[in-house]
Amino acid sequence: MSLLKQAREVRENAYAPYSKFKVGAAVRGASGAVYRGVNVENVAYPEGTCAEAGAIAAMVAAGETELIAVAVIADSPSPVPPCGGCRQKLAEFGRADTPVILATTDGAQLETTIGELLPGRFDASHMDKC
Repeated sequence: MSLLKQAREVRENAYAPYSKFKVGAAVRGASGAVYRGVNVENVAYPEGTCAEAGAIAAMVAAGETELIAVAVIADSPSPVPPCGGCRQKLAEFGRADTPVILATTDGAQLETTIGELLPGRFDASHMDKC
Protein backbone atom coordinates (compact mmCIF):
# COMPACT_ATOMS: atom_id res chain seq x y z
CA MET A 1 0.00 0.00 0.00
CA SER A 2 1.38 3.43 -0.94
CA LEU A 3 2.33 5.93 1.72
CA LEU A 4 -0.51 8.23 0.65
CA LYS A 5 -3.04 5.37 0.86
CA GLN A 6 -1.77 4.61 4.36
CA ALA A 7 -2.30 8.26 5.36
CA ARG A 8 -5.76 8.28 3.75
CA GLU A 9 -6.77 5.11 5.60
CA VAL A 10 -5.55 6.17 9.04
CA ARG A 11 -7.11 9.64 8.67
CA GLU A 12 -10.48 8.08 9.43
CA ASN A 13 -9.24 7.36 12.97
CA ALA A 14 -8.46 11.02 13.73
CA TYR A 15 -10.05 12.40 16.88
CA ALA A 16 -11.41 15.78 15.79
CA PRO A 17 -14.75 16.29 17.54
CA TYR A 18 -14.29 20.07 17.80
CA SER A 19 -12.91 21.17 14.44
CA LYS A 20 -14.15 18.17 12.43
CA PHE A 21 -10.86 18.59 10.48
CA LYS A 22 -9.34 15.12 10.28
CA VAL A 23 -5.71 14.77 9.19
CA GLY A 24 -3.79 11.58 8.48
CA ALA A 25 -0.03 11.22 8.09
CA ALA A 26 2.32 8.40 7.23
CA VAL A 27 6.10 8.35 7.31
CA ARG A 28 8.40 5.70 5.93
CA GLY A 29 11.37 4.89 8.11
CA ALA A 30 14.80 4.02 6.72
CA SER A 31 13.96 0.35 7.32
CA GLY A 32 11.03 0.64 4.90
CA ALA A 33 8.44 0.31 7.65
CA VAL A 34 5.50 2.73 7.60
CA TYR A 35 4.34 4.59 10.69
CA ARG A 36 0.99 6.35 10.79
CA GLY A 37 -0.49 9.15 12.84
CA VAL A 38 -3.64 11.25 13.15
CA ASN A 39 -4.50 14.54 14.73
CA VAL A 40 -5.91 14.22 18.24
CA GLU A 41 -7.83 17.21 19.57
CA ASN A 42 -8.52 18.13 23.16
CA VAL A 43 -11.27 20.34 24.57
CA ALA A 44 -8.51 22.34 26.29
CA TYR A 45 -7.18 23.97 23.10
CA PRO A 46 -4.39 23.95 22.01
CA GLU A 47 -3.49 20.75 23.81
CA GLY A 48 -3.90 18.47 20.80
CA THR A 49 -1.34 16.74 18.64
CA CYS A 50 -0.80 16.84 14.91
CA ALA A 51 -0.91 13.82 12.63
CA GLU A 52 2.73 14.29 11.58
CA ALA A 53 3.87 14.35 15.21
CA GLY A 54 1.90 11.17 15.90
CA ALA A 55 3.49 9.34 12.97
CA ILE A 56 6.97 10.47 14.02
CA ALA A 57 6.31 9.39 17.62
CA ALA A 58 5.23 5.94 16.39
CA MET A 59 8.42 5.68 14.33
CA VAL A 60 10.64 6.64 17.27
CA ALA A 61 8.73 4.31 19.60
CA ALA A 62 9.51 1.49 17.17
CA GLY A 63 13.23 2.30 17.42
CA GLU A 64 13.77 4.25 14.20
CA THR A 65 15.14 7.77 13.99
CA GLU A 66 15.30 8.44 10.25
CA LEU A 67 12.39 9.00 7.90
CA ILE A 68 12.75 8.82 4.12
CA ALA A 69 9.28 9.87 2.89
CA VAL A 70 6.19 11.64 4.22
CA ALA A 71 2.52 11.82 3.18
CA VAL A 72 -0.14 14.04 4.73
CA ILE A 73 -3.82 14.16 3.75
CA ALA A 74 -6.82 16.22 4.83
CA ASP A 75 -10.28 17.10 3.56
CA SER A 76 -9.39 20.62 2.49
CA PRO A 77 -9.74 22.73 -0.68
CA SER A 78 -5.98 22.49 -1.33
CA PRO A 79 -3.17 20.31 0.06
CA VAL A 80 -2.60 21.27 3.67
CA PRO A 81 1.00 21.93 4.73
CA PRO A 82 2.39 20.86 8.11
CA CYS A 83 2.37 23.49 10.85
CA GLY A 84 5.66 25.14 11.78
CA GLY A 85 6.29 22.81 14.70
CA CYS A 86 5.74 19.73 12.56
CA ARG A 87 8.04 21.10 9.87
CA GLN A 88 10.81 21.26 12.47
CA LYS A 89 9.92 17.75 13.69
CA LEU A 90 10.11 16.40 10.14
CA ALA A 91 13.46 18.16 9.68
CA GLU A 92 14.77 16.52 12.85
CA PHE A 93 14.31 13.04 11.38
CA GLY A 94 14.57 13.60 7.62
CA ARG A 95 17.03 15.19 5.20
CA ALA A 96 16.32 18.36 3.24
CA ASP A 97 15.67 16.30 0.09
CA THR A 98 13.21 13.93 1.79
CA PRO A 99 10.05 13.83 -0.36
CA VAL A 100 6.76 15.03 1.11
CA ILE A 101 3.39 14.48 -0.55
CA LEU A 102 0.59 16.77 0.61
CA ALA A 103 -2.88 15.75 -0.56
CA THR A 104 -6.60 16.34 -0.29
CA THR A 105 -9.28 13.70 -0.01
CA ASP A 106 -10.53 14.89 -3.42
CA GLY A 107 -7.25 13.91 -5.08
CA ALA A 108 -5.27 17.15 -5.33
CA GLN A 109 -1.58 16.65 -4.58
CA LEU A 110 1.49 18.76 -4.02
CA GLU A 111 4.92 17.16 -4.05
CA THR A 112 7.60 18.98 -2.11
CA THR A 113 10.53 18.25 0.21
CA ILE A 114 11.33 18.89 3.84
CA GLY A 115 13.92 21.47 2.73
CA GLU A 116 11.33 23.36 0.68
CA LEU A 117 8.90 23.30 3.61
CA LEU A 118 11.54 24.57 6.05
CA PRO A 119 14.33 26.51 4.32
CA GLY A 120 17.11 27.69 6.61
CA ARG A 121 16.16 25.10 9.17
CA PHE A 122 17.73 25.00 12.61
CA ASP A 123 19.76 21.80 13.04
CA ALA A 124 22.39 20.23 15.27
CA SER A 125 25.25 21.96 13.39
CA HIS A 126 24.10 25.26 14.89
CA MET A 127 25.15 23.93 18.31
CA ASP A 128 28.67 22.83 17.34
CA LYS A 129 30.29 25.24 19.85
CA CYS A 130 28.25 23.86 22.76
